[in-house]
Amino acid sequence: MSKAPRNKTIILSISEKKKLKKRLFHLDGNVALSDIIDRTIQQDMLQALDYLPDAFVDLLFVDPPYNLSKKFNKTTFREMESEAYELWLDEWLSKIPRLLKPNASIYICGDWKSSAAIYNVARRYFHIQNRITFEREKGRGAKTNWKNASEDIWFCTNSKDYYFDVEAVKMKRKVLAPYTDSKGKAKDWDKNEKGKFRLTFPSNLWTDISIPFWSMPENTDHPTQKPEKLVAKIILASSREGDVVFDPFLGSGTTSVAAKKLNRKFVGIELDEDFACIAEKRLQIADDNPRIQGYVDGVFWERNTVPFESK
Repeated sequence: MSKAPRNKTIILSISEKKKLKKRLFHLDGNVALSDIIDRTIQQDMLQALDYLPDAFVDLLFVDPPYNLSKKFNKTTFREMESEAYELWLDEWLSKIPRLLKPNASIYICGDWKSSAAIYNVARRYFHIQNRITFEREKGRGAKTNWKNASEDIWFCTNSKDYYFDVEAVKMKRKVLAPYTDSKGKAKDWDKNEKGKFRLTFPSNLWTDISIPFWSMPENTDHPTQKPEKLVAKIILASSREGDVVFDPFLGSGTTSVAAKKLNRKFVGIELDEDFACIAEKRLQIADDNPRIQGYVDGVFWERNTVPFESK
């Protein structure tokens, strides 16, 4: 079935999958960083973690299955009791500290139902610095409950010595009350053809995120895809160019793609072959289109302020 003209969802043809499968990596034993850098590992994450080298990660981004019953192509994650979910989290999170550099940063995604369990497990291994909440404005809502329109990201560090570049993640906001000095000069804002704007410090409440949908060029059929803009904020704040970004639940490849576009190295693990191939296709697309929706001229813009690129 062909897509509608405005539907830009990234899909795989049979011939594309056949070619992209050859780019996927599988670990059969211990590897060096040079073996896996800028690669997609298609494998069970619990097995692959044991083969990875020590202390290679500058930034860890983790978007694990939340404690919900959810189908991920050929596999299904089953909802469990909170205590069992914590045990599942600990099973793989306990393997992570060995992989981190001393000053590494860690970001772990969750929702209202999984967030407390993530906190309980993460604090055993890391220094928890903050909890980011972002508005997930997607879906039609529920008739018998409040619509779930937010998700959390726990910001942790491997030690008290860590890197954070606040200047790299300031947001450009519209100025509603454009103050001027006694000479009529703008105070802390500037004007362009789109209006009056001010650069503001980022908070832990993000309302500028657009969840990928069918007319966005980054959209895929992955059921829990994170936006490139969201991951880009984290990469720019907590890593330098050339640093290694690691994602053990890669999904359709957003973390690797954002890292590549921002001149970082990456390593990703994904169990599902189709999603791993889509990640590779997106990495190819990034060679020709390095733009990130909502990130223009080195700053992040409020949602709907600057139209996302359609090419």
